[in-house]
Amino acid sequence: MVAAGDAGKAGVAERLGIEPGMVVQEIGWDEDVDDVVRAAVEERAGGELLDEDADDVVDVVLLWWRDDDGDLVDALMDAMGPLADNGVIWVLTPKTGRDGHVEPSEVAEAVPTAGLSQTSNMSVGSEWSGSRLVSPKSAKTKR
Repeated sequence: MVAAGDAGKAGVAERLGIEPGMVVQEIGWDEDVDDVVRAAVEERAGGELLDEDADDVVDVVLLWWRDDDGDLVDALMDAMGPLADNGVIWVLTPKTGRDGHVEPSEVAEAVPTAGLSQTSNMSVGSEWSGSRLVSPKSAKTKR
């Protein structure tokens, strides 16, 4: 990858809402994940990403999700377990035309079934798209 392309990804952690001191858990890591995005998140948070077996309370979950990974509702329910009350789940899916592409409608259908709300979507590097999910109760506590 060209260094200029990497420079554009440096702000991705900020766009994902990562703040210094946040605890970030990563689920669904495989060789196809975007290592530049991972490094940017670790750098911004100031610590390593926790793996899916960690028991800590987390502020953000990065869920790398592909078409053949199974049941998204089950994965979202599992991801919510360690999530702080005001935590965020980012479902990261391969973009259209990439191996493992997930239709946005599949994510949109799974979200309410898991008891979550989808608040935004964005491009996360050249290969991945992200959907920001929150618990509706966290939206209500801001009143």
